[in-house]
Amino acid sequence: MDFKRNHVISAIFIILGTLASQATSRALSESSIAEKHEQWMAKHGRIYDDSAEKERRFAIFRKNVEFVEKFNKEGNKTYKLSINKFSDMTNEEFMRHHTGYKMSTSSNTSTSFKSNYFQYQSLAATDIPTSMDWREQQAVTGIKDQGRCGACWAFTVVAAVEGLTKIKTGKLISLSEQQLVDCTQQNNGCSGGSLESAYEYVIQNRGIAREDTYQYQSTDMGTCDANKESEHAAQITGYEQVPSRSENDLLKAVSMQPVSVSIAAYGTEFQHYGSGVFSGDCGTHVDHAVTAIGYGTTEDGTPYWLLKNSWGEQWGESGYMRILRNSDAPEGMCGLAMNAFYPTA
Repeated sequence: MDFKRNHVISAIFIILGTLASQATSRALSESSIAEKHEQWMAKHGRIYDDSAEKERRFAIFRKNVEFVEKFNKEGNKTYKLSINKFSDMTNEEFMRHHTGYKMSTSSNTSTSFKSNYFQYQSLAATDIPTSMDWREQQAVTGIKDQGRCGACWAFTVVAAVEGLTKIKTGKLISLSEQQLVDCTQQNNGCSGGSLESAYEYVIQNRGIAREDTYQYQSTDMGTCDANKESEHAAQITGYEQVPSRSENDLLKAVSMQPVSVSIAAYGTEFQHYGSGVFSGDCGTHVDHAVTAIGYGTTEDGTPYWLLKNSWGEQWGESGYMRILRNSDAPEGMCGLAMNAFYPTA
């Protein structure tokens, strides 16, 4: 009887010890993440209105940290995730404030848009470089940040016009996104817009101002500044659409100039993309716009697109993203081959 009693007591102590150890581990983990959150707040200058908001944001931050760490520990993907300045936001909040692409709903009758014409169609495979990075040709300005404004559509149109201007004139000029946000009447500023309407505005206005003339404010200013609007640093005569659902045609276009593309940016993996060739689950409901500025193949043979984003340098590969090229789906990874446009001089 004493032996049985002692055995039961020992078992109880083992269980209590295990529970205590687990509780201590959880407490240490909670403390570690809380310290990480404080460091993250200091790094990104984040200040919350009150303790209740801080507690709510900490819970979201902790969930995102656990997601990122679990993903990276699995180590079986072509890309890594990282904690970034968006890590105290739910994916729904993130999408609401940092995307902004909208499909055009109006039929375009402008003579500057040729929907059935693709000037690079006749390019032979031998004419297309095996890799391209328009940064190496000094045709890409630095990474910009749209902030909490759904103006991605303005950033990609500006980036494409900047690239074409450099190719045609030899001058790389940073152009004004704020002008498009304020002055493109058919779009909705920070509430989103289409690429077609933005290109139409640049054409009809006979150009676009410099960034330093009409500076970005990360908000709708309410009115178009006519004085700044009239200062034309770069012009285009038209724009064209890459044939939809054809990565091969998109390759031809990007080999010749930077191209505006729409993309599905949904999901915590996209929000926390850190490095490598992204091949995650993002769907094809395009809601964001970026600029395809190149392509290539990794050393292990993975083909990728090189994208310039507008979420600042603290996201992705210093603001850029590599994403899988030649995916099984005709619309491309995250739908990037569905709606692509480029300006013409």
